Amino acid sequence: MLFGMQAHDGPLTRLRKSHEQSVLDLLRKHGPLSRAELSTHCGLSRTTLYDIVAGLVDGGAVVASTPRAEVRRRGRPVEKLSLNPDAGEAIGIDFARRTIHVSAVNVAHEVIGSASEAHAPGLTWPQRADIAERLLGSLGGPPRVGGPAGRTPRRGTLRLGLLSAIGVGVVGPVVDADGRDPVSRGRGTDGLSALLRERFGVPVLLDNNTRLAALAEAVWGAASDGGDVLYLRLSHGVGGGLVMGGRLHRGTHGMSGEFGHITVDPEGAPCECGGTGCLETVASLDAVLHRYRSAGGRADDISAYLAAVASGDGRALTVLERTGTDIGTVLAAVCNAVGPGVIVIGGELAQAGPALFEPVERALRTQVMPMVSHRVRVRRATLGDAGSALGGIALVLRESPLLSRYPQPVTEEHA
Repeated sequence: MLFGMQAHDGPLTRLRKSHEQSVLDLLRKHGPLSRAELSTHCGLSRTTLYDIVAGLVDGGAVVASTPRAEVRRRGRPVEKLSLNPDAGEAIGIDFARRTIHVSAVNVAHEVIGSASEAHAPGLTWPQRADIAERLLGSLGGPPRVGGPAGRTPRRGTLRLGLLSAIGVGVVGPVVDADGRDPVSRGRGTDGLSALLRERFGVPVLLDNNTRLAALAEAVWGAASDGGDVLYLRLSHGVGGGLVMGGRLHRGTHGMSGEFGHITVDPEGAPCECGGTGCLETVASLDAVLHRYRSAGGRADDISAYLAAVASGDGRALTVLERTGTDIGTVLAAVCNAVGPGVIVIGGELAQAGPALFEPVERALRTQVMPMVSHRVRVRRATLGDAGSALGGIALVLRESPLLSRYPQPVTEEHA
């Protein structure tokens, strides 16, 4: 039976379509699931679920597979269901300050590949798009579907079909969740979405790259089991993201996750945002290096500072104790407001490990409401530099209007 081919459009048919859409949506968001896992998520009876799944498998929308022998546990192998991987790919691009990261995943959540390349400052968006296109070509040469005539699609393992889309991360705030360009016109990002749509011929979803890293950690990384997630990145800047109910929380003006601009010291240093004593003024990489050098330490860059931490340098450890306490104070305030189950900390400074995480957790335990303080888990990010590009893919798989309707019903006219 082909999906969507029913003789009548009565109440039972509409109910079945609703059940089919529920199953497809779960597989789109979570990747491969067993029938038991699907049942837990969707709440359908065993008989109804198995009937729905059988129809989707027969129609080619869903495929079933069993784990390889070397990864099976004892007993009968559990069959996993996933969206048909041949339906198309989701691409993630992270336009960081001086590096471009790309990743590709098919709609069955199978990772096709990732690649990165650093570049000089001052490149135009078309030049950055050229790098992204070349990097994607190294993953298999993405063919182009649509756009201006005269360009021949390249052959390769990536297939940008009708269900494909691109999720893009950029530095700075973003106006909308629908893929329109960032608020900050002065940043030179005008037309980025249009440029990428022209290059690749598929829809483009745009968001802040730190928020996308938060979504990636919630889907594939340190908080994949965590429900509501608070993510904090400690890098040249300090920012983060909230994933609530499996979706990014952006705020009315795309400003959600600006944890780096919460005040920790009203008498502190001025911040580039116009505030005073923001977390970014004490927990960014430059701020930490400044604290260390002011205490008599010597480090040319963050790598040298982290080496000092690893060697047990007292000055370096004292700086991290103070910085971690400031971070924990801000995180406690956010936790008391939104109540996440998992806090994920990423960025270069997270490489300091326990010397940073222990003071963070002590401050949290002290300042989070006692009834929930023991329930908040703090974890180090696991996805590294690829996080934001993978977050772009997660954005596509979870929020793309194309994939949310996958597969399109087959009518008798097109059967």
